[in-house]
Amino acid sequence: MARLDGTVALVTGASSGIGEATAVALAAEGARVALVARRRDRLEALAGRLGGEAIVIEADVTDAEQAKAAVARVVEVAGRLDIVINNAGVMLLGSAVDAPYEEWERMVAVNVDGVLAVTHAALPHLLAAAETADRRVSDVVTISSTAGRIARAGSGVYNLTKFGVGAFSEALRQEVTQRHVRVGLVEPGATVSELRDHLRPELRAAQAKRFETMEPLQATDIAEAVVYMVTRDRRQAVNEMLIRPTEQET
Repeated sequence: MARLDGTVALVTGASSGIGEATAVALAAEGARVALVARRRDRLEALAGRLGGEAIVIEADVTDAEQAKAAVARVVEVAGRLDIVINNAGVMLLGSAVDAPYEEWERMVAVNVDGVLAVTHAALPHLLAAAETADRRVSDVVTISSTAGRIARAGSGVYNLTKFGVGAFSEALRQEVTQRHVRVGLVEPGATVSELRDHLRPELRAAQAKRFETMEPLQATDIAEAVVYMVTRDRRQAVNEMLIRPTEQET
């Protein structure tokens, strides 16, 4: 029997990268996966790979009402919610001087507001699953970054968002851990994803140069970490995992 048989998992940012890989990995463990992102065509294609049980939800999690509706839809269709993976995120680097303020707003909206909106909507259902489901435990995992541990010039607002979700996760953990809702944080280093595609061209080249001498992580490496977290026995809570490429120094 697969380790997550009978569970329902929601993954944000599921249309590519770490989100897509995590959805595939959770489904392989038996979870029914709800795929949440803005790009419906990609979600439909992924759902086709996962089989008929996958739930496709087109939503922008920066809109609290859409996030709330997405969670409600999962519970309506599947009857429960056991696992939430807050993966949606953007990384818009560059000097604070003369930075487009819209980039700062976008990072806060996706990396912070999106996590808060989805988690807020999901908490009652996660608490209920921990009380009544066979596993008697539930999970919320947020994908953060090494940028949530080390601040760097040119990364100030991205650092702010990732330090912020780390603090929120730890405070939330202290509130709900006695009720067997596990709160986890995964902090990847350099990983192959679409994050760099959102950078301005001149910054994209500089970021690529910084990492050109190392072998980056793959999205599946992070997905494996998530699966490890949510498949532990209920007596174990893996609250934080820092994962860097072997050659990454900071």
